[in-house]
Amino acid sequence: MMTTRKEMEIVSTEAAPAAIGPYSQAIKLGGLLFTSGQIPLDATGALVAGGVEEQAHQVFRNLQAVLEAGGASLASVVKATVFLKDMNDFATVNDIYASYFGDHKPARSAVEVARLPKDVLVEIEVIASTLVE
Repeated sequence: MMTTRKEMEIVSTEAAPAAIGPYSQAIKLGGLLFTSGQIPLDATGALVAGGVEEQAHQVFRNLQAVLEAGGASLASVVKATVFLKDMNDFATVNDIYASYFGDHKPARSAVEVARLPKDVLVEIEVIASTLVE
């Protein structure tokens, strides 16, 4: 069955940085919410100071804001994709990731990439269910 645009809902919140290109913060379709990759910008669009730890925490704050705006939460995430500038930061980001998800363990991929927008160190995108409470 073909999906029409009317079935898709654009999700946006001022509690996370605005999209810096031709995309949405998230799209809700059926019972799923697909977030765009979140990078460590604050709600004003400024890059947070510090290294990978500070950046990872800001990414999670952004994800939480977008998920909440779409009727979801970290507890309803079913898949996460983590993009790292340097795989040597994996253990640090993994510990921070675990602190936000707790016992919930969504499916996940983690990859090292050559470059991320604004030369950040980490970007994360998720898919969440809006049907899970």
